[in-house]
Amino acid sequence: MTTVTPRDEQDACAAVAEAASGRIPLAIAGGGTKVSIGRPAQTERTLSASGLSGVTLYEPAELVIGARAGTPLSEVERVLAGRGQQLTFEPLDYRPLLGSGGEPTIGGVAAANLSGPRRIQAGAARDSLIGVRFVNGRGELVKNGGRVMKNVTGLDLVKLMAGSWGTLGFLTEVTFKVLPKPERTRTLILRGLDEPGAAAAMAAALGSPYEVTAAAHLPAGLGGGAQTLIRLEGFAYSVDYRSGELRRLFRRYDLDLVDGEANLSLWRSVRDVAPFAADVSDEAVWRVSTAPTKGHVFTAQVARSVPCRWFYDWGGGLVWLACSPKEDAGAAVIRAALAETGGHATLIRAPAEVRAAVEVFQPLSEPLRRLTAGIKGSLDPVGIFSPGRMYAGI
Repeated sequence: MTTVTPRDEQDACAAVAEAASGRIPLAIAGGGTKVSIGRPAQTERTLSASGLSGVTLYEPAELVIGARAGTPLSEVERVLAGRGQQLTFEPLDYRPLLGSGGEPTIGGVAAANLSGPRRIQAGAARDSLIGVRFVNGRGELVKNGGRVMKNVTGLDLVKLMAGSWGTLGFLTEVTFKVLPKPERTRTLILRGLDEPGAAAAMAAALGSPYEVTAAAHLPAGLGGGAQTLIRLEGFAYSVDYRSGELRRLFRRYDLDLVDGEANLSLWRSVRDVAPFAADVSDEAVWRVSTAPTKGHVFTAQVARSVPCRWFYDWGGGLVWLACSPKEDAGAAVIRAALAETGGHATLIRAPAEVRAAVEVFQPLSEPLRRLTAGIKGSLDPVGIFSPGRMYAGI
């Protein structure tokens, strides 16, 4: 497949206009780390943002950073770290899970609406994304948003582009709100809890006044005994006080405290779904969002019909579930369980033939499908951007 790599926005507009005139479907890529997510799209060319790199705006005092879409995420994080700041939403790195190479880009973070364990406090990428520049399906450059959070009139294209997976336009530049890095992070590990008990403990921690920034549960069998993880971040004196209060709250539990690199490594493992990494597992992997109090109800229902493994993030509201990649990779059972508990599921990793045969993203109701198709038609009238990647026929 031919890859087109624009050097600037003018090049990008010309490349898209040419593709639109010839009705040539385009795969959209940044660093290529997530190309296997979604339905296999029938495209003839790849339009890559890798040539659009560099930080274009950084105002530490205003807590704003802007960069071209192909800028490596590591470069953005390095620039921010130099001033003691960070992207608040802790974007996950899909490479371990997918076994992919390449380098994650800041445009890919926005296009996939990535987030990690801090999602329960800071929101996802879309909640910090305040400005975008992109090329629509007519080859026109579009700018929306700016340098402040409340800067939108009319249609909020910033939020629309977040999580669109390259199906609505070709991102050329993104702007994010950032925050200072915490002075200290510390994790409380509660050991040996069953899943209802872990759900109750995480709910108690998140409902406390102690500003928990992450809560996860790893059931027994994922590298050891059951562990319920509760993270605190902030100024050192504040973390010391809040961890002391939580220790008192959970004084009846078998409890450890983890600081330093061990703490950081623990949450990288949760963030990047390390228990199901491609080098240790060939299972299909689902990302399931549901109510935190329903996560263990959902997994119990699925496990009655499909052999699987799982763990929880976001206080139980995010379930990472691994099962056999054969047949429909458990899709029918998972969707049926969600019909009862509520929520939605995305098939993140599976063979191409499975992703072609099942709904990878949560199926749309008919009214929502018409709305989605209408938005796609407005921004990409010829349908050249990653056609069918999210939904067949769109």
